Amino acid sequence: MGEIMIRICAITKKNEVLYDVSLEETKKENIVWYWLDLYKPTKEEYTYILQDHFKFHPLAIEDCVEYVQRPKVDFYDGYNFLVLHAFGEDGLEPHEIDLFVSDRYIVSFHFSHNNAIERVWKTLGEKKRIKKSPLNVAHTIIDQIVDDYFAPVYYIEDHLNAIDDNLTGETAGSVLEEVFDIRADLSKLRRTIIPMRDLLYRILNSTRFYGISDHEIYFKDIHDHLLKLTEMIEASRELTADIRDSYFSLNSHHMNNIMKTLTVFSTIFMPLTFIAGVYGMNFAHMPELGGKYSYFICLILMALIGGGMMAWFYKKGWFK
Repeated sequence: MGEIMIRICAITKKNEVLYDVSLEETKKENIVWYWLDLYKPTKEEYTYILQDHFKFHPLAIEDCVEYVQRPKVDFYDGYNFLVLHAFGEDGLEPHEIDLFVSDRYIVSFHFSHNNAIERVWKTLGEKKRIKKSPLNVAHTIIDQIVDDYFAPVYYIEDHLNAIDDNLTGETAGSVLEEVFDIRADLSKLRRTIIPMRDLLYRILNSTRFYGISDHEIYFKDIHDHLLKLTEMIEASRELTADIRDSYFSLNSHHMNNIMKTLTVFSTIFMPLTFIAGVYGMNFAHMPELGGKYSYFICLILMALIGGGMMAWFYKKGWFK
């Protein structure tokens, strides 16, 4: 069986949770409030429910259908409209979840499967606080979304610390590309988490958000989590910059050692090349060339010069 695209659960006056409720049944007197979840609805379905039944503002409906770049909250007569960004099962690409929240209902709208929505839906009948009002459900959904942010942030933090602890001249070259990939992931996290932090700040400081005074402590807790996530991301970004700088320092040190080695050998061979060049000239009169031991004397002289220079460089620490 496929997933249910449109589903409704309702809370009765006896604080019971009724699942698989029809839209018409939500009008019954024993229903205190209800939650309608729209998952991948067709155009006809969301037009009927959002426009014809609830008569939501056209701009809010447009935001549901089209992807909104940043999380936000809009205030309308009788309800609040929230755009949230949650991570799906395909990595760090954010998926949009839209919520319409009033004192009588909460409507969730999303085109992608979301674990936060599913967890709250399944535990609605088990937790008394969630059943109290639609705003409690909205808070719990946001809380679950934010909790899902922690796993990738913790993973990146631990991975960067491991890279930093094991960074040596031998491993530096292989981790640089990995560090840049991690930095790109951190940028994706920032683009999702910082706007969500700003959204919670606006909710907490708004006089138009219905019922916020009774739920301020819960939303403040989510805002604190987002502040912590932001600090962790910034710390990880700084660590990637430190690792990058360490790589360039190690690389520069390695190149300096190579250049020093080349300089040493070039300097050693410079007088030897000069001697070989002098005696390689084809002048008619070169007295040394006539000697019986001139060849061996020249080789010994070159060996002494080369060996002496190597000993001097070694004493100066150029081979360390």
